[in-house]
Amino acid sequence: MPSNSPDPQPRLAETREVVLTSAAQIAQMVSQVSDWFAIHARPLPWRSDDVTPWGVLVSEVLSHQTQIERVVPKWQEFMRRWPAPAALAHDTDASILEFWDRLGYPRRALQLRRCAIAICDEHDGEVPDSVEVLESLPGIGPYTAGAVASFAYHRAVPAVDTNVRRVLARAICGVAAAWAPNVRRDRDIVLATLPTDGVAAAAWNASAMELGAVVCRSRTPDCAACPIAALCVWNQAGRPDNAPTPAKRQAAFKGSMREARGHVMALLRAEGVADRNAVDRALAYQSRFSGEDVVAGLIRDGLISMDADGRVVLGQ
Repeated sequence: MPSNSPDPQPRLAETREVVLTSAAQIAQMVSQVSDWFAIHARPLPWRSDDVTPWGVLVSEVLSHQTQIERVVPKWQEFMRRWPAPAALAHDTDASILEFWDRLGYPRRALQLRRCAIAICDEHDGEVPDSVEVLESLPGIGPYTAGAVASFAYHRAVPAVDTNVRRVLARAICGVAAAWAPNVRRDRDIVLATLPTDGVAAAAWNASAMELGAVVCRSRTPDCAACPIAALCVWNQAGRPDNAPTPAKRQAAFKGSMREARGHVMALLRAEGVADRNAVDRALAYQSRFSGEDVVAGLIRDGLISMDADGRVVLGQ
C-alpha cells in the first residue's frame, strides 16, 4: 500500500455534520494517520505492491463480516487456486462452495464466481477500474467498488467501511459511534477528508480503516495510542456517550435458520451429496426447522440443487 504523504489540499464537503472544518486541521489529521499507517500497518498479504486488482477484489469480498485472522490463509489459498477471474469462471459452484467452508454467508461465494464470469465475458478478464463499472458487477456494492478502485487503481474515491465511519464520526463529527451505512452521507463526509491525489487518497482510505480496526475500536478505543487524539473532536470533548440509537441487532445464531442451513452446507461440503435421511440426521437435536424447509431455502438461493435421484448437491 502506498505511504506517500497526502495532498495538503483535501476537498471540503459542504455538510453541517462535519465539526472539524478547518482545511489545515483536516490536512493535518490525514497526514498524521497516513504516517502512522506507514509504520504500524499490519502486513496483510493483499497489501503487497505486486497484488493484482483481482487479488484486491477477492480480499474485500472475503473480508466482509469475517475476522481478518481467518481471511489471510483463505485468501492465500484462493489466489493459489484461482489467480485470475478466468480460473474461477471456468470452475464450478460446488468448488467455491466447498472452499468457502465456514467463512459465512455462502451466497458471497456464488456472487464472487458470477462476478468472475462477468469480468471475463464483459471486460476481457480484467477487473474494471471505475466505481460505476465495478458496481455493475454481481455482488459488488459501493464499498467494495470504492476499495478496488482506490487500492488497485489509485482512483481518488471514497472507500467507506464501518471502521472508517467510526473514525470520522469521532474525529470530525464528535460522535461516539459510526452512523448507519448511507452512500450519500458516506460520500459527503469522506470527501471532507479525501486528498485529490489518487495515491494519497488510497493511503488515507487504508489508514483510516486500519485506525478504526486496531485503535479506534467500537467498544474499547485506545485513545492513548491514537495519532490524532489531540485533533479528535470526540476525544477532546471528553469522549461523551452521545452515540446515535443503535440499529436493531441481528437475531442470535444459535437455533436460527442460519445455523440449520450451515449444518446442511457442512454436510454437503464433507460428503458431496446427501439424501433426505442424511439431511434429517444432520439437523436432529440441533434445529427446530425441518429438513424440507431448510433444503427448499438453500435451493431458492442457488446454493444447492437436486440431482436425478432426488439427492441434494452443492451448487446448481
